Amino acid sequence: MKQRIESLLSDALQTSIEHKVITGVSVDDAQGAVHIERARDASHGDFASNVALVLAKRVGSKPRELAEKIVNAIPGAADIEAISIAGPGFINFKLSRSSWLEQIDAIRQAGKTFGTSELGGGERVLVEFVSANPTGPLHVGHGRGAAYGDALARVLRAAGFAVESEYYVNDAGRQMDILALSIWLRYLQGNGVDVAFTPNGYQGDYVKDIATTLHQEVGDSLHTVPTNLFEELPEDGDASVDLLVSRCKETLGSEGYQVLFDHGCSALVADIRQDLSAFGVDFQRWFSERSLVTNGSMNKSIEVLEKNGHIYEKEGAKWFRATDFGDEKDRVVMRANGSHTYFATDLAYHFDKGERGYDRLLDVFGADHHGYVKRIKASFQALGHAPEKLDILLVQFAVLYRGKEKVSMSTRGGEFVTLRELREEVGNDAARFFYALRKPDQHMDFDLDLAKSQSSENPVYYVQYAHARICSVFKQIAEKGMDTPATSQPEYGLLIEEREFALLQSLSRFPEVVESAAKSLEPHQVAYYLRDLATAFHGYYNAHPFLSSEPDLRLARLGLIDATRQVIANGLDLLGVSAPEQM
Repeated sequence: MKQRIESLLSDALQTSIEHKVITGVSVDDAQGAVHIERARDASHGDFASNVALVLAKRVGSKPRELAEKIVNAIPGAADIEAISIAGPGFINFKLSRSSWLEQIDAIRQAGKTFGTSELGGGERVLVEFVSANPTGPLHVGHGRGAAYGDALARVLRAAGFAVESEYYVNDAGRQMDILALSIWLRYLQGNGVDVAFTPNGYQGDYVKDIATTLHQEVGDSLHTVPTNLFEELPEDGDASVDLLVSRCKETLGSEGYQVLFDHGCSALVADIRQDLSAFGVDFQRWFSERSLVTNGSMNKSIEVLEKNGHIYEKEGAKWFRATDFGDEKDRVVMRANGSHTYFATDLAYHFDKGERGYDRLLDVFGADHHGYVKRIKASFQALGHAPEKLDILLVQFAVLYRGKEKVSMSTRGGEFVTLRELREEVGNDAARFFYALRKPDQHMDFDLDLAKSQSSENPVYYVQYAHARICSVFKQIAEKGMDTPATSQPEYGLLIEEREFALLQSLSRFPEVVESAAKSLEPHQVAYYLRDLATAFHGYYNAHPFLSSEPDLRLARLGLIDATRQVIANGLDLLGVSAPEQM
């Protein structure tokens, strides 16, 4: 409906400009100023536009006078009941009742495609999200990033963007070395070796499980213990674990250590991949950090920065002039010993992504990575890419509560609730819908008791129950052999109740919600909308009979709730949530 008004206004502006009724502005600029929103006061109509106020100064006219010229250029249309000018120059549109009722079959005929649009015009978008270090199972904090990133990709696809999703596998670096050390120590302990375990290693039981499978695969080939393994360790925890990693590498040699390293990495990446897939999140690409060296991106990215004059040397190290781009300090990309920094890896990864021809890159980071935003955007611009091409979105970790007790989470310490445990306790649907109920950068308390409850206070149950209720009605209709909208054309003019019209107006908003969610990168708008739509439906269901209605009225009402069923299913799918037929 909104698109129809936009089309009428755009055509009226083009006609007025071409006939010199309106001067001082181009057709493209005028049409770019067209903005339609639903009227806040129903007495003013259904939709309103401030286009006359926006363009008045540029065309040298008073807003109301310009509004009158625009309205006079709008051709008569059967679906428009009235057009009026209000206040300083707002143009209000009231649609005919028949045009609203036509939306019912339009929704039913569109089916799964209702709500989709060509807003994105096929623009290529890469969404990278989760990308947790493969040093342990995913926890409930990662789950929020997964739910947000996947819903974002789904919403963008529905709005006409060509979206690919990617998981960046951090399969190199210090944390992976600490994981390898942790597995090796558990491997030795499992073989009966009396060896201590570093408090700075990864403590979870999953490390023991990986160590067990390692022994099953390689036997005792890594069963070598240096006598000085735990001797003269620094008091500093980080320095201590780094020295242990060094001794592990020396003991096993490059080949043995690589076997250990690859086993741990592969086991956890496989676990993460399986966990996400079971959560309904599947990536088009799993990108290896180590590939940045083999494909040349690491060296090429630094060479580009050097060529552009953004690298300088100090004390043998190479520094990126990040302060030239608004960062608080310059960043080391290569240490004096020739090794690359973590930042150099991020730089190379974004260089690689920038070279792949996407129109837009979206990075979804955990809120604890907020300090990375400026430096990554700075390096992206320094590499020669338009800064507006990259958006970095922050997601706050979810805080899980059992009753009133907050559950602490520490991957290194092994004290955390995994995403898998959350799914097993509350189910995928509740987890994904609850995650979607907040803006990603807002704090979130995850209430387990509410997520498991079967009541109207549980938002996902409330929305799914609306879909199941409608399915139940149609099941009863089939059992009684009554006509349905699939077999007989309803007379929608019989729908005269206020709740019916309110439900229909709510249904017609769905395409607008999807486009708004895509533009703002906020899939939670879909969750909010579904909750409101469910409220409108349940109110209608409780107030008016279906099965006992007069046949023609019953058929019309069945058409309306069938359209409602379709919109609920489409909206839930955008969030990765199922639409059950019975509950």
